[in-house]
Amino acid sequence: MRLQKNTSLALYSVLEFARTPERHIAAAEIAEKYDISAHHLAKVLAELARSGILASVRGAGGGYRFTGNAKRLTLMDIIQMFEEFDDAVPSQAGDGATPVEVALGAVLSEIDANAKATFRSITLATMMRLVDRQDVGVASDPAQGDRVAAALVGRLKTQASRFT
Repeated sequence: MRLQKNTSLALYSVLEFARTPERHIAAAEIAEKYDISAHHLAKVLAELARSGILASVRGAGGGYRFTGNAKRLTLMDIIQMFEEFDDAVPSQAGDGATPVEVALGAVLSEIDANAKATFRSITLATMMRLVDRQDVGVASDPAQGDRVAAALVGRLKTQASRFT
């Protein structure tokens, strides 16, 4: 499973918003923090707002804020908004398939299924606890906490890309 750029942007953003749900955050602030295109991010945030995970707040002091339920919303809920999964098991036993191809296909399908199950089991609340644990000892430097959050999401993205 390889995550598209939109999916990664959505994960970064939702985790940022969920950490401070009462705060309105401008798209430009997140774009700058993660060194990403504000224009591209705005499209992702609009999709998250249409789904009800975020609310768009216009005007001075506006931006977006988290309106989802961090205890119930899983990483897979967000991933599925931007990724299309074919849950059908690919046929590796077609004409000319070798026993190695069939066996490797079965293993890769199982790895993919395990990755999806893992993403379904991790809620935003769980991710925020992981981020908070990383923040211990760096509370005096908020920028360090932001870097830790970005690193965690980056590791998550790297882990997901191993399952392709």
